[in-house]
Amino acid sequence: MKQEAAMPESGEQVRRFRGRPVEDSLLEAAWLYYVDEWNQSEIAERLAVSRATVVNYLQQARELGYVELRVDPAVFNRQRLSSALRDRFGLAGALVVPGREYSLSAVALAAARYCPDMIERGDVVGISWGETIYAMAERMIPRPIPDLTVVQMVGSMPSPYIFTSESCSTNVALKLSGRVVNLYAPAALSSPEAADVLRREPLIRQHFDLLETMRKAIFAVGSMGPESHVVKSGIATPEDVAWYAERGAVGVLCGRFIDGSGRHVEGPIDDRMIGITPDRLSRLAAGFLVASGHDRVRAMRGVMLAGYVSHVVTDEPTAQAILNLGE
Repeated sequence: MKQEAAMPESGEQVRRFRGRPVEDSLLEAAWLYYVDEWNQSEIAERLAVSRATVVNYLQQARELGYVELRVDPAVFNRQRLSSALRDRFGLAGALVVPGREYSLSAVALAAARYCPDMIERGDVVGISWGETIYAMAERMIPRPIPDLTVVQMVGSMPSPYIFTSESCSTNVALKLSGRVVNLYAPAALSSPEAADVLRREPLIRQHFDLLETMRKAIFAVGSMGPESHVVKSGIATPEDVAWYAERGAVGVLCGRFIDGSGRHVEGPIDDRMIGITPDRLSRLAAGFLVASGHDRVRAMRGVMLAGYVSHVVTDEPTAQAILNLGE
């Protein structure tokens, strides 16, 4: 409830309070508070008035136009986007990096500072693969989290990139002083029969048993162009990508194709894959989506609609584009 100052109410007393013009005191209070950054108690002591009187002075200074409070649209646009993402998709948190351009680097840095705060002692955390996840791990500040287990969610692959599946999970574990459990299997085998045999191996079965205990996961989504990571890493050919696109796929999540609602689009590659399927992410205590880019917008929206995501880290252009899709 607003406190009213004990101000005189009539005649000359309105213009003078304790021997000095009230306007002088009002202006001095406003200057000390907004310019010199004194607190209200310090101002009250300086002017020999109550703190309630100072509150009243500051309110009057705004009402009379002596002080103008200006909102920085850029700052509050990020807050608006964050709130809109949380409300639209039922998220627990949304961190939106400032800037007019798409920036994988800035998003990775923000995630490196943000995600470790959400990981607790004893957690089993799954890590996907990709350039953003690798860059995030590289930028993490070392911080020991007791009894942490970091698990690779997608098999390994021959890749022209340095951000292999095992490097992503290993780097996160190193930065957080956790135990890493890598998946010692290719992401995609030559045939469904070969994949089936490998899944029955005791070491691989143990890995998937551990993934069933996973409580949290950090993942990105991939694009589907001819230069996309899923093609360059050898998981899919451009013809495979076209086949999945014809059936509604808009992006890649943990090596699997998904549609605009985040549903797994199953096809000929899946029987050859070693790694989790998207439905496993629906049973997490927390899912951290870290991604940026116009070619990932539909897939990002899809995984949020599917309920895989509790927290998202992205940039302003991506956040706005995601929200625009629903308008």
